[in-house]
Amino acid sequence: MSSNTECRITSGASADDQSKEDTPELLTSRELEILNLIFSGKVAIQVAAVLGVSKRTIDFYLGKIYAKLGVSNRAQAYRKAIELGLISPDLDQSHYPRFHSRRADMS
Repeated sequence: MSSNTECRITSGASADDQSKEDTPELLTSRELEILNLIFSGKVAIQVAAVLGVSKRTIDFYLGKIYAKLGVSNRAQAYRKAIELGLISPDLDQSHYPRFHSRRADMS
């Protein structure tokens, strides 16, 4: 199924600065794989199809990931993952939807 490889998330603080409550959590390679698929623009049902699991399984993983990152939604998870160096910001945002202002269309 998934490997037991894990990625340690660190906040960049020195060991002296971290209290027991701030001990970094671990994201498994499967959790990182799911994050990358989500951040590539896929929704949970699409990620489930790619990985051959149910949508409910993906939702479960996302809940675990959000808890480990200390966030409550995908936008916050994306920002936190960049902050922690888990992913690098995608400078080519061509796969993101474009939003147009009605005001601009009325000119």
